[in-house]
Amino acid sequence: MSTPDVVIVGAATRDLNDAAPHGWLLGGGVTYGALALSRLGLHVGMLLGLDDQARSAPELDLIRAAGAEIVEVPLRNGPVFRNIERPEGRIQICDGPSDPVPVAALPARWAGAPAWVLAPVASEITDEWASAPLDGACVAFAWQGILRHLDPGARVRPREPGPSALVRRADILAVSRHDIPGGMALGQIAGWMAPHAELLLTAGLLGGLLFRVQQQRIVSARAYPSIPSSAEIDATGAGDTMLAGLVAARLAAGRPETSRGRDLHLGALAASLLVEGPGMTSVPRLRQVSERVGQGA
Repeated sequence: MSTPDVVIVGAATRDLNDAAPHGWLLGGGVTYGALALSRLGLHVGMLLGLDDQARSAPELDLIRAAGAEIVEVPLRNGPVFRNIERPEGRIQICDGPSDPVPVAALPARWAGAPAWVLAPVASEITDEWASAPLDGACVAFAWQGILRHLDPGARVRPREPGPSALVRRADILAVSRHDIPGGMALGQIAGWMAPHAELLLTAGLLGGLLFRVQQQRIVSARAYPSIPSSAEIDATGAGDTMLAGLVAARLAAGRPETSRGRDLHLGALAASLLVEGPGMTSVPRLRQVSERVGQGA
């Protein structure tokens, strides 16, 4: 097969759920992102960390059916979470941290991919991944996936953001506003980033902001609104789907500057469609996105 349009890397989570057939559901940014990118028409190479139980997940069939090429990386310990929904928000308990996904597992013919999404959920993507993509490749990094303290049996706690090789390599650094401490200036984050990069700050129903960074300074910002959904059933994976939609729009346009305006809109639209159904089955297809655009969304 040919080199993928986009390579996505990360470990699948097992989210414990008593109502699920196996007692858990497959999750993680890499699974939602890979399915969204594939359903939006891209050739996706997915390097996926899986523990023994996760390898039996039926959700993997959804991703394969969408056309993604999956290379499984066996993990002795994959990320396991228990999510408790409360009126004031979700409480997440870590039942086990993750082993790292090694760079050595990357197929050689994927190394020249023009776009990459590094989508950790439990710090399984280490700084050695910063040198895996070629210099000219566009790298989107889901930063919040390493901004967590994961102690078995304990509530997940935030980890203070800081500089790293991954942050420096990212062309698009994506993070939720909830993962940035209130006293931390965005200008400080810009100082850790590449000379020419973008910071995507998502804020759920409030939309978000895309900041352009030049020479470690924020020089401009574009706000985008969230797009109303017909129903709000399950918001799991919305941020991952938003990032996938933005990357898909950039690749379809060929050049980032020609996609501006449409990239954030496509990402927000894909996220709004996702929340209208449960789990990964509601990740939108290109046809659904086109229909919603035709309806004026």
